[in-house]
Amino acid sequence: MPAFHELPLDPAHPPHAAWGVWGPNDRLGTLNHLTPERVVDAAREVRSGVRIRLDLPLKQNFLRPGFRPSPVHEIYSIGDNMHTSSQWDGFGHCGYSTGQFYNGVTAEQIQSGASPIGIEAWSNQGIVGRGVLIDFASYAKRHNITGYDAAARSEISLEQIEAVAKESGIVFQSGDILILRTGFVQACQSKTFDEQEIISHQSPGQYPGVSGTTEMAAWLWDGQFAAVCGDCPSFEAWPPQNIKLHEILLAGFGMPIGELFDLEALAEHCQKAQRWTFFLASSPLNLEGGVASPPNALAIF
Repeated sequence: MPAFHELPLDPAHPPHAAWGVWGPNDRLGTLNHLTPERVVDAAREVRSGVRIRLDLPLKQNFLRPGFRPSPVHEIYSIGDNMHTSSQWDGFGHCGYSTGQFYNGVTAEQIQSGASPIGIEAWSNQGIVGRGVLIDFASYAKRHNITGYDAAARSEISLEQIEAVAKESGIVFQSGDILILRTGFVQACQSKTFDEQEIISHQSPGQYPGVSGTTEMAAWLWDGQFAAVCGDCPSFEAWPPQNIKLHEILLAGFGMPIGELFDLEALAEHCQKAQRWTFFLASSPLNLEGGVASPPNALAIF
């Protein structure tokens, strides 16, 4: 595997793009890290048989009035997001400013509804491996971190992620599926209708997430994470202020991004069991040309 500083492999490709690492026709990106050997290793996380759903209800609007309209499968335009609940962002969800998507696929190919990087490629094998929960929401509360607001734009640094991992006894492995709990959904649901309405109508939206830095992108690539997800609408702090991780992860690395996962029961069980790693099984839709999908995800202990 090339290191982050060696990307792109071709100087004609966009910054930090990993195009060609798994071949010119690859459809899986960093999901290639989920080898059969890694899945077998991840299955050893199953010890108690406890299963926890990670999807919010499909039509749930946790902000009132409706945060997003109920889902309808129709490709309107690149970048529009019609999901009101938990989702995986596919490789066709976000491209570089040049209009190029993962492995050089064009917007025209995606809008045709039959792109070579449709989400159906993920459904063939599922997203199955070791899930790792970084429960930053609990960490911030426990350590009284000032300035962190789970219902507003707040950045979570790489140093803070590593601090949570150390406190939780987590040692990252190649192929891990990184799950970040910011507390966003819980924080929104605790607010009054008027407060939720203000958040719902912000343009652009103001959301917590990881810092959008080259250092963060390098850590995710060199750490060989298979996918990343969180309980917030964008995974990265939004709106982005430095680099846009969405385009680097999706269009550059080919790294799936999960958003608005339901992590409350998961965090509660992890704390009770004193385990923050588990077997994760997600079955995206078998939808040709799809640019996103409900996760249909379970954490199994």
